[in-house]
Amino acid sequence: MSVAMVTGASRGLGRALAGELAARGWDLVVTARGARALAEAASELARAPGVRVTAVAGDVSSAEHRGALVAAARALGGLDLLVNNAGVLGTEPLVALAAQPLDGLRKAFEVNVVGPLGLVQEALPLLREAGAGAPAGAGAAAGAGAVLNISSDAAVVAYGTWGAYGATKAAGDLLSAVLAVEEPALRVWWADPGSMRTRMMAAAEPGEDLAGLPSPQEVAPVLLRLVTEGLPSGRYTAQGLGVTAAGAGAGEPAAEPGAGGRR
Repeated sequence: MSVAMVTGASRGLGRALAGELAARGWDLVVTARGARALAEAASELARAPGVRVTAVAGDVSSAEHRGALVAAARALGGLDLLVNNAGVLGTEPLVALAAQPLDGLRKAFEVNVVGPLGLVQEALPLLREAGAGAPAGAGAAAGAGAVLNISSDAAVVAYGTWGAYGATKAAGDLLSAVLAVEEPALRVWWADPGSMRTRMMAAAEPGEDLAGLPSPQEVAPVLLRLVTEGLPSGRYTAQGLGVTAAGAGAGEPAAEPGAGGRR
């Protein structure tokens, strides 16, 4: 049985990704800051036949919490896939850089950059040991384990008011690319899911009409093509994954600026 860890799993894209993995037979370690919402999500995820779910509430910026997450994965038998999805905006609603609270920027870097890297560091021994074998029909990357870091169009496009958040995602993209070079046995994907109907998007731009955007439940199975088809390490967009045939090239290039979407 393969094991996946998903951060920010109590709602939004993290919850949707965890649900898709559970439906494919993956055991799960899930985490989020809100203990009650996480417990509710874990209870629903555990309804998938034969799936084991361990919920560990906490903040990924905490080294102690990251250690607890990896210990939970080890107790389930190892770790085949790490999904770094948890993130914060830095301020809500978003503001121009001239008004960006520096404490909020520091927090965003701690959660969006330092936390994911720390979790990768903590989990690397398990990821290196991981076989690719997933449950029947689940698919998995060939070789060792895999890391999926959730990015954003704001990492590559200069949107007004998205500077602080975008800076953290740009940093995450570069770390992901370097990790792919330094750990060639792993699959490392950094993926832009596009704009979605999420609480984070509503908090970022409260005046925007989100009715026309896809839900996380629509985007999650598209992103999981990376896992089920074992696509090469690289930067991907949900839009590109939705229209490109499987296995087309060494990593799906980012879409043209503006073609992906902010989270």
